[in-house]
Amino acid sequence: MNLTGRVALVTGGARRLGRAFALALAGRGMRVAVHYGSASEDAEAVVAAIRAGGAEALAFGGDLRDAAVALALPSRVAGAFGRLDVLVNSAAVMDRLAVAETSVAQWDAVLDLNLRAPFFLAQQAAPHLAKVGGKIVNIADLGGLEPWPNYAAHSISKAGVVMLTKVLAAAFAPTITVNAIAPGTVLVPDDHDEVKREFLSATTPLQRLGTPDDAVGALLYLLERGDFVTGETLVVDGGRLLRR
Repeated sequence: MNLTGRVALVTGGARRLGRAFALALAGRGMRVAVHYGSASEDAEAVVAAIRAGGAEALAFGGDLRDAAVALALPSRVAGAFGRLDVLVNSAAVMDRLAVAETSVAQWDAVLDLNLRAPFFLAQQAAPHLAKVGGKIVNIADLGGLEPWPNYAAHSISKAGVVMLTKVLAAAFAPTITVNAIAPGTVLVPDDHDEVKREFLSATTPLQRLGTPDDAVGALLYLLERGDFVTGETLVVDGGRLLRR
């Protein structure tokens, strides 16, 4: 896919990996819809940075835990830009909640954002994407491929994202490709101190932490070169899954 002039919706595009994705796609000449939940100032800063680089961007707010917001967002974006070519489902939470500690409300908050929202965003984006041979990229993580009992709801939700990717790929073929990226330690939590960072680096087979650019590289591969790839989850983890 030649990305120049096409339109991408990046959910959670105001911060962390979502921000890196939004900036990178703009750098490839895409027009970018930067979705945010509550971080309006961060989203506007991303939009300003994209515009300063000569590309087009708009911010779109909305709490994707509200099903009505998720259902409406793709058409809001298509209406503003006149089309929609790429959906990047990046918005998510990663709450440390062990099984015994997880309440019904906490479970719902995690699953509604991490799994239900990507499903309905894809469902509503599909008619727009089908017109242009579009692409969907879901952001999973290693918690969807190995059990994280201290992040129980998160781990289960991301396992769901992996299967969601396969289901959507089968449902939307041949007009839309659907893939996922499962990043490892490309962007560790902000509260991790140097000791935790060194531990993660030492226990990664490649003996280092990754960077957001590693995840961005996977995204660009899937969008620009992965036209014959669908239903796959691309792991970008420095080999951490090899520890099993």
